[in-house]
Amino acid sequence: MRPAQAEEIRKCFANCSKGEATKLSLPPGFESTDWASTDFLGWTDPRAVNNAYLVLPRGDELVGIALRANKARAGALRRSVCAFCVTTHAMSDVVLFAAPKAGASGRNGNTVGTYACAELGCSSYVRGKARPAVPQPGESATLEERLARMLGNIGLFVDRVLEA
Repeated sequence: MRPAQAEEIRKCFANCSKGEATKLSLPPGFESTDWASTDFLGWTDPRAVNNAYLVLPRGDELVGIALRANKARAGALRRSVCAFCVTTHAMSDVVLFAAPKAGASGRNGNTVGTYACAELGCSSYVRGKARPAVPQPGESATLEERLARMLGNIGLFVDRVLEA
């Protein structure tokens, strides 16, 4: 991902008001982001833990999506898979994120949801910088293939949020 300034990040959100985007908290340590190894920005708001954000490149532009996290409840399932990075986690480490659709559809209350890593740390799992608490099935895909799959999955989700 190319380097970005805080103002550019705040202006790129497609599914929230300008006022909401202006007030959102940037990821902790934003100023020291290692842009060369950042595939996308994904973070939860430390002041409002149910609020989360995704920012990723789309062509020459950045697009931001505001998300709302629904924390997992205890249930019969013990493990779950992130729809973005396809990493298996304990159920409590994957949450349902709902994003208001962009434009009039979102103002009418329509949302798009997906299950993803609770902290949106997908890049760390794919790159092997973080290890989930549960054993992972074997995989023969290369790092480049896994990164492309992750970014493709995130892109499909963003497409669904942006479509009219």
